[in-house]
Amino acid sequence: QLQLVESGGGLVQPGGSLRLSCAASGFTLDSYVIVWFRQAPGKEREPISCISSNDGTAYYVESVKGRFAISRDTAKNTVFLQMNSLKPEDTAVYYCAAGGGSVLPSICVFRRIDYWGQGTQVTVSS
Repeated sequence: QLQLVESGGGLVQPGGSLRLSCAASGFTLDSYVIVWFRQAPGKEREPISCISSNDGTAYYVESVKGRFAISRDTAKNTVFLQMNSLKPEDTAVYYCAAGGGSVLPSICVFRRIDYWGQGTQVTVSS
């Protein structure tokens, strides 16, 4: 079965950290651009970070720049999103997606999404 599975969400206090995982089964993530999206209640789903398929170039939306870090572990066929200095406004369901596109530090262009994960809830609250 071809699927992406996110994990690592939960409840954390402001200023805390979480590491989200996006694990693939049935296919290899290396050849895909991986995008992390989030969707807060009442808002549209927005892309917040991308990692390229070839050289690991990463993109971050301004609101998470300097706090979040995306990375790949090829051996584990997994992409991670390390989230530090979390704020209440980071509360959302986080999704990973795999597809085709281009990633530069200044922009992430994804032409297609082939796979979506089911999402993991992140709640930042005291």
